[in-house]
Amino acid sequence: MGAFDYISSFCSYTYANAKTKRKPLQTVDIKVKMDCDGCERRVRNVVRRMKGVKSVEVNRKQSRITVNGHVDPNKVLKRVKSTGKKAEFWPYIPQHMVYYPFAPGMYDKRAPAGHIRNPTQSFPTANTPGENYVSLFSDDNVHAACSIM
Repeated sequence: MGAFDYISSFCSYTYANAKTKRKPLQTVDIKVKMDCDGCERRVRNVVRRMKGVKSVEVNRKQSRITVNGHVDPNKVLKRVKSTGKKAEFWPYIPQHMVYYPFAPGMYDKRAPAGHIRNPTQSFPTANTPGENYVSLFSDDNVHAACSIM
């Protein structure tokens, strides 16, 4: 009887996992410009009707929507854009979360109080074209740095 219980529990376990496979619970923040109560209501209703959404919080003063639930962030963004509003992922983070918040390019006039631009979005990546500072200072020509200054 022990082997039969083991096999039956194994079969029911795989069936249950295949049936209840869902996206993880996550929070999605989106920046959307909302001017009036009608805009706010339209965006809230469109997002609330999505499958897997647990709660929707709208902050019109910050132009921010926070969606909690088992959802795909790209689908939420696409659904918000379907209302005709310009939308993007929330580009700001709290200032105390960054090690060096005074770097150039971190501050934005449109950012809410106590928030700065996300460092991963404000700094260029290594693949962007720019000056190669390594070639300016070489071991072959020691006096090259003096000619630059």
